[in-house]
Amino acid sequence: MSYLIKGVQKYGFASQTHSIGDFLIKKCILKGSKPFHGQTMRTSQAFSQVHSENMDSFSYVIVGAGSAGCVLANRLSEDSHSTVKLLEAGPKDTLFDSKLLLWKIHMPAALTYNLCDEKYNWYYHTTPQKHMDNRVMYWPRGRVWGGSSSLNAMVYIRGHAEDYNRWSKEGAVGWDYEHCLPYFKKAQAHELGADLYRGGHGPLHVSRGKTKNPLHCAFLEAAQQAGYPFTEDMNGFQQEGFGWMDMTIHKGQRWSTASAYLRPVLSRPNLSAEDSTLVTKILFEGTKAIGIEYIKNGEKKKVFASKEVILSGGAINSPQLLMLSGVGHSDDLKKLGIPVVCHLSGVGQNLQDHLEVYIQQKCTQPVTLYKSQKPLQMIKIGLEWFWKFTGDGATAHLETGGFIRSRAGVSHPDIQIHFLPSQVIDHGRVASQLEAYQVHIGPMRSTSIGWLKLKSTDPREHPILEPNYLSTEIDVWEFRQCVKLARDLFVQDAFDKFRGPEIQPGNHVQSDEEIDAFIRQKADSAYHPSCTCKMGQSSDASAVVDPQTKVIGIENLRVVDASIMPSIASGNLNAPTIMVAEKAADIIKGLPSLQEENVPVYKPQSLETQR
Repeated sequence: MSYLIKGVQKYGFASQTHSIGDFLIKKCILKGSKPFHGQTMRTSQAFSQVHSENMDSFSYVIVGAGSAGCVLANRLSEDSHSTVKLLEAGPKDTLFDSKLLLWKIHMPAALTYNLCDEKYNWYYHTTPQKHMDNRVMYWPRGRVWGGSSSLNAMVYIRGHAEDYNRWSKEGAVGWDYEHCLPYFKKAQAHELGADLYRGGHGPLHVSRGKTKNPLHCAFLEAAQQAGYPFTEDMNGFQQEGFGWMDMTIHKGQRWSTASAYLRPVLSRPNLSAEDSTLVTKILFEGTKAIGIEYIKNGEKKKVFASKEVILSGGAINSPQLLMLSGVGHSDDLKKLGIPVVCHLSGVGQNLQDHLEVYIQQKCTQPVTLYKSQKPLQMIKIGLEWFWKFTGDGATAHLETGGFIRSRAGVSHPDIQIHFLPSQVIDHGRVASQLEAYQVHIGPMRSTSIGWLKLKSTDPREHPILEPNYLSTEIDVWEFRQCVKLARDLFVQDAFDKFRGPEIQPGNHVQSDEEIDAFIRQKADSAYHPSCTCKMGQSSDASAVVDPQTKVIGIENLRVVDASIMPSIASGNLNAPTIMVAEKAADIIKGLPSLQEENVPVYKPQSLETQR
């Protein structure tokens, strides 16, 4: 995180020429090593042998080179008879080119730099939240090759099996756990090897933490002292409990979908991938999608799709583009003067996100990441990472965590916890101020539902984002439980030799009313917007796409990204989004769905007594 690497830029690593970073990278190139494993330095000409700038028709046009779009570009271009055009509004994510040194994307520890940098971030903000002291919430979203997988905390969490069984019951028939698990496995190359739940040969490299910070061990021991089980793999048989988390980090580098899926296949002659290309509108003949309009280098252009247009812009951009193009609630479109192509009232509705709060404790021993933020130490960390991709720069340090229940009777864990041996303030935009550790904790299936709408017909103008956080009593109660359960972890014996005073919320916050006020003041987005183009049956007036990912009422148009989730998954959303794209690729190719029946999933002996 940037709490480790702040100051690297200040001390010369990111300057365009004659910097330590440039020197090290150039030395790597000169001595023949690859600065980023599996990557080669390619110009745009290298993957445009068949489709020059003058060619304007492809089999598939994919909008958005993010967590889903990169997967689709790879899988659909596996068919040499199909041509694929991938368009991304942001820049490439390559390590080194003539203008940019994008080490911040690829160094895991520098992640909060990316969260706060408008170069490859849409930098969204919500409306003032009336149930959260009218705070405007910051929503970073990826605007770069790899999308939000190039900005996120690299935590690889699939959610619970019951999330996908719930999807099927909500109308996404064929998206139950036994039909989704094989696609999680197909995507994955876990460093621990394949088993009944893990994949061993996919493009997406997944690893476990290697820092062995004593605070991680204390956290896991404290969880067991508090009565929670230890789980060997929270993406496997047993999500419930505490353990070591999986991360999309490979050999010390962030392993985004651009690294995993896109860059390895850029040499395919039937794939053309663009950057810095803003898509402004879907082109229709009646209700048939035939292509898209976009702006590149200030010039308006069009590209046509002989088979399908596929939107993979994410939970904000995909519904925004649908509405700009005349697909959405007809009343809202008419107010803005947008001709209605298809009335779909669910576009932009059903917005769901995860909120979380940080519970912070002062540490009495110098074992946190605080010292790593000192200028000389940061230079040392940066040098080691640039040279060997090892050390404190090679992890985001969110290496342990857990899933627990807010109360008895809950069918599967509804609270997620990440542990960090450091202090984060304001999304990392303010440096840590002392030796401290924290948990990020929040409910996974809140009942507060929001929406997004167009502010104007200008595609450059961000839509109105209304998550409607904490608008139900049960959501407030669950957050209150989160604070109490986190505090219960930190008072266990395992933390005795590390525990100093509580920093946040502070010992003065004790009553339910005081805890509720703290939540309103300090809870923030976990960066998981989703569900705004809900998948369901065509008979469901709120559904936007059918279980085949086709936009209802429209020909040759699909949406494939986190927006089509019927309801939010119980965990981080990057892994589920990649799974959605893997499964959708088979659907688009007309292949039968993979399926694994009767894979066992942990259930406690009694929901009424489960801790």
